[in-house]
Amino acid sequence: MNPFRLLAKRRLGPLFLTQFLGAFNDNLYKNALVILIAYQASALSAKGSHLLINLSAGLFILPFFLFSASAGQLADQMDKATLIRRIKALEVFIMLVGAVGLVSGKLWILIPVLFLMGTQSSFFGPVKYAILPQHLPSKELVEGNGLVAMGTFLAILLGTLAGGLLVAMGESGRWIVATAVLCVALGGWWTSRAIPPAAPAAPWRPLPMNLWRETRQILGDAVADKRVFAAILGISWFWFFGALLLTQIPNLTRLHLGGDEMVVVLLLTTFSLGIGAGAMLAARLSGGQVEPGLVPLGALGLSLFGLDLGLAAPSGIAAGTLLGISDFLSRATYWRVLLDLGLLSLSGGLYIVPLYAMVQSRTATHHRARVIAGNNILSALYMVLSALFAITLLGAGLEIPGLLLTLALMNVLYAGLLFCWAPEFVARLGQWRRGGRPLD
Repeated sequence: MNPFRLLAKRRLGPLFLTQFLGAFNDNLYKNALVILIAYQASALSAKGSHLLINLSAGLFILPFFLFSASAGQLADQMDKATLIRRIKALEVFIMLVGAVGLVSGKLWILIPVLFLMGTQSSFFGPVKYAILPQHLPSKELVEGNGLVAMGTFLAILLGTLAGGLLVAMGESGRWIVATAVLCVALGGWWTSRAIPPAAPAAPWRPLPMNLWRETRQILGDAVADKRVFAAILGISWFWFFGALLLTQIPNLTRLHLGGDEMVVVLLLTTFSLGIGAGAMLAARLSGGQVEPGLVPLGALGLSLFGLDLGLAAPSGIAAGTLLGISDFLSRATYWRVLLDLGLLSLSGGLYIVPLYAMVQSRTATHHRARVIAGNNILSALYMVLSALFAITLLGAGLEIPGLLLTLALMNVLYAGLLFCWAPEFVARLGQWRRGGRPLD
């Protein structure tokens, strides 16, 4: 059955559009800012650029660690559709400040707005994933997750394209981006109005006053079921891996591949298309069920193509005039970089979709949002650590290709430890290859 039929249904269509517009806006703003730092902040050295780009990534993620406990509690306590509408209204005000920063070009305004964007996204994350099982029956849950993942990365692709193209235009482009982020935020609030009600799962539960204690309790809920916690650990590592990789792409392109802003857009486009294709492939191969056996296949691809990407990228600082897309594509060695990046991201989509479906389907309704919040806390911690990891190694003199090789080797170790601790993944891979029934 065609999974796209769900987009015409009110139980998924408005949520899909709201999530799509939010992800588009995040990446329109973030990519415009990162390219502004990498290419137009001429006073920055290579190390200064590395520091500011990775610091920006860390600031966007930090709120997920700080506020996910409250977000999960709130998502269980309130009607989820109402909560989404309030979160999207907050986005409008944040983007108004962001628009001022873009027009003025002041980094001291632009970078703190990333923290505010991360804050509203940290409240949207638990409710977004907790509402899906309330509106979709179990047989549609994997398809729904696949569509949301595909839409998210398509939005990342389009936002990345728009941010890169527009900021390269200079001051006029910044004005267009400023107008766009505000209009898209208003559009997201408008589409959220059509999301059907979703009753609170635990309206009796009070909001936490002690965030640190609540964070520990929520992480305890996430750890309680080993099968769910194994999926959460896998998801968190994916975001460590993906955040570190994506954050380095602008400086990898400028400093090692010798490409201009449009080449950055090309590489990010390749990554986003690969993730979307991998997400839909996972939904198709799962046969409408939750299939943990796909996770080892995705992990294998992340390692193999990550290693080759690190080997394919030239070391040393690229000299000479920056290459446009046509010149970049005329060099055979750079096609290897594109192929590695595309296959790596496809593997990532294959890896992540079953893990999210495992968390959703194996968690009790009354604390599903809390467990998803625990997932977000741990994922945020991993992403903050990825930024600190990159800052430390790059600051010590390691070049980006060496960082990518290190990341791919770490993936081998992490996946090996995870699959030894939770052998279900490898066991299900063997059963899935023999045509065994997927597990619920």
